[in-house]
Formats: sequence, C-alpha cells, structure tokens
Amino acid sequence: MVAHLLAIDQGTTGSTVVVVTGDGSVRARAGREFRQHFPQPGLVEHDVEEIWASVTDALAEALRQAGVRAEDCAGIGVTNQRETTVLWERATGRALHRAIVWQDRRTAARCAELKQQGLEPLFKQRTGLVLDPYFSGTKLQWLLDNVDGGRARARAEAGELAFGTIDSFLVNRLSARQLHITDVTNASRTLMFDIHRGVWDEQLLQHLRVPAALLPQVRSCSEVYGRTQGVAGLADGIPIAGIAGDQQAALFGQTCFAVGEAKCTYGTGAFLLMNTGERAMASKNGLLTTIAWRIGDSTVYALEGSSFVAGSAVQWLRDQLGIIKSAAEIEALARSVSDSGGVTFVPALTGLGAPYWDAEARGLITGITRGSSAAHLARATLEGIALQIADLVTAMAADAGQPLSRLRVDGGACQNDLLMQFQTDILDTPIDRPTCIETTALGAAYLAGLATGVFPDTAAIARVHKLDKTYSPQLPAAQRQAHLARWRDAVSRTRSNLGGP
Repeated sequence: MVAHLLAIDQGTTGSTVVVVTGDGSVRARAGREFRQHFPQPGLVEHDVEEIWASVTDALAEALRQAGVRAEDCAGIGVTNQRETTVLWERATGRALHRAIVWQDRRTAARCAELKQQGLEPLFKQRTGLVLDPYFSGTKLQWLLDNVDGGRARARAEAGELAFGTIDSFLVNRLSARQLHITDVTNASRTLMFDIHRGVWDEQLLQHLRVPAALLPQVRSCSEVYGRTQGVAGLADGIPIAGIAGDQQAALFGQTCFAVGEAKCTYGTGAFLLMNTGERAMASKNGLLTTIAWRIGDSTVYALEGSSFVAGSAVQWLRDQLGIIKSAAEIEALARSVSDSGGVTFVPALTGLGAPYWDAEARGLITGITRGSSAAHLARATLEGIALQIADLVTAMAADAGQPLSRLRVDGGACQNDLLMQFQTDILDTPIDRPTCIETTALGAAYLAGLATGVFPDTAAIARVHKLDKTYSPQLPAAQRQAHLARWRDAVSRTRSNLGGP
C-alpha cells in the first residue's frame, strides 16, 4: 500500500493542504484564502477562526481530490507563517484578540525603547535576531498590555492563557486542546528563545514582561507529538509528526542538507536561508542566525535574510493601483517593454528587512518620466523583488566568506520566468527550480514522514527531489553593475528621506 502524508501549509494570505506520497509526489493540493485585517496603517491582523476554517476546508478538499481516506494517512506535518502571534484561553481555545501578523509594525516604538536601553546585543547574542517588530516577543507584550480590559497579564500569570505562533494554535486545535507545543524553528523566531541552549530565556522574558506560564513546550521538528482528535472531516488518531516554520520547512523541502546549500522562497515576502550546519554563525552583515531544524539530538542552524515584501508588491499593483487584474498578468505586462525605462521601485511597503532593518523606511519609485508606463512599473516591481534578494546574497556571501555557488528557488512567484531570469542575471549565479514548488509543504510532509518511518533518512528524501529547470546568467557585467548602482541609490533615498539610519 502506498504511504500518504498530509501537510498543512498555513501561510499569510491562505492555507494550503497537500497530500504527498512516499515517492515525494504531490497527489492533491487544495487551498483556501482568508481575509486580511488592517485596522490602521502599519497594523496587520488575522482572525484565527477564519484561519482554522480555511485549514479544515482545505483538508477536506485535498483528501477528496486524492481519493484517500484520512485514516489511511501515515502522519500530518504542519508548517506556518512564522512570528504571527496568538493569545488564547486554555479552557476554551478562544483567542483574546485577532492574531498579530509578522508584517505588523505596531511595536516599533517598543523595539526602539529596548534598543535605547542597550539591550539589542543581549537579544542578538541569545536569539540570533535583531530588535524589530517583525518578531513575536514584542507583539505578545503588546497583547498582554492591551487586551482583555487590562487583565490579560494577570490571567497569563495564573496559567489561564496560552501563547503560540500559528503552529502552536493549529496543533492545539488538531489535538482537541491536548497539546500546547511548538518546535525549535518557530521558538527561535520569538525573541524569547536561547538558540544555543535550546530553552526559553528567563532574562529575555523579564525584559519583555512575558510570564513563562504562557509558553508552549519546545519540541524537535520530527517526532510523533500526539494524534488528531475531534477535527471535522479528519479521522481521530492520525499522528501529528512534523512541525517547522515555513522558511525552515522550505529549506528542508529543497533538500538543502549540506553546509552552504541555500534556497529562496518567493511568497508574500521573500526569504533566503543557507544551511550552516551545527554552527550558529553570527552575522556581521545584517542577517539573522536561526535554527534550521532539530531532528533527534542534532540541531542544524542557518543564516537568514528576509525581504518583507515580494508577492505582496504584485498584490499592491493589483489591489491598490489596479494596474493588473490578477497577479499572473504581471509577467506579460512586464515583458511588453524591453526594460524598466530607468524606473526603480524599492518595495519597502512595510519597512525594510535584512540587511537594513529600517522599520521606518517606506516604498519609493524613482526614475519616472513622461514616457513611464504601467509596463515599466510592472517590470520595475519584478526587478525590485530580485534586487532585494541580491542585497541578501551579498550579505550572506560576506558572512560565509565565499560566494553562493547556486540558489534553489520555490514559492508561487518562482513560476515567473522573467523574474527568475532577472534574478539569476543580477546574482550572476545559476538558479535551480524544482518540479514541485510547494517545497514548504513538502518539507512539512518530509519531516512527518521521517517520524513515522515513511522515509528512513534524509538520503531517501534527497533521492525523490526532482529538478524542473535551471536558469543561467546572461546579463553583461556592465549592465548588472548599472542595475545595482541605481538600486543602491534608490534604497539610500528610501531610508534618508524618512529618517532611516
């Protein structure tokens, strides 16, 4: 009998469930979008009940498509948008407030206060992160200070409330509230977890005023944590056996098992990760040190660079400007001109991530003339996404002490051939795209498969990984340097005009 694994990929704009077979093939895929809530500029929230409904609907549809009975699935893996923060009642599972999304910038002032207190070196040394509103710790502090009529902190200290990133929330629901856990990768994104000792850090919790009673138990990325119970359309007793944050799951799904191997995922944002092995490499160039995965007693680390806006820049062209009617239209529009006509777009729509970490930066379009068109802006948008990644690759090469030899890509936007060709050109590095670009979900499935015996080891996983296409650089060096010079000038204007450091 063919083994089947379920993978829940809970993302920023929707939830996807895939059914994966033991040979690494995706047998079925179902997705459901959910609403984005923007209470004020800079604030981004999700309703966790809408998230849960999207997951259960996608589960039912994926199983229907696959023609597989839920009880015949060997295990479930969960991967999730990281840093997004949920606070709920243990007794009822009810969230006290909408989830605060990783893109949300409401705690920028609190991060600035912590920096002014001289605490950033401590946080960076323990967690591998910088003090930025991107991460969960200050979001959780905001929830404790501002919801439930001011009673949230007292209730948290009394053990009535639970904190979690989205993986914790989903596993709690999948297990009928029996499990309050997270894995090391999601814990490493909270500003509260010592990535070297592998524990919640009491000193950091004190600085953030977060009661330890709130926190989930931290587990490895591949083990049987518990079993499903009471989920509509899903059999009881299916092993919940794999958890990883989305970017780490994609690194695993891309089979980047060797030191120096790297991938970039193009989703709502774009995220570059490189395997650094059992060494937690401290970045001197604005990148993050994070846990890639832990399997058994072995912890693997990664360097990470994050661009907050990638696919969401295309959504902005569609939803706010009306330049395109669907995201898929951008490639044809951008191809209708031979270049961007000198237009440069820095898509800092929610600040700049690595390597700049400027929460106050805002998007900027330069080089507009009377002849600039929607097509030029579309092309500049794709180029801006790729140029952000070029900054990350430059920083990563400096930290690693050697250039990136090639890059593996995944996520929805990697289907855009124009974007991928410009990316390989601007990096002057070959790019590999796999047959299945759902590598985030694949990674979750692979982790669950390791725990349940579907895959005996990572070598077996590497053997089922299939490559679709390789992109090779074609742009002359002089043109590449001209693009980079124009980009760096635009980024400096983005920051200096709005008070960035």
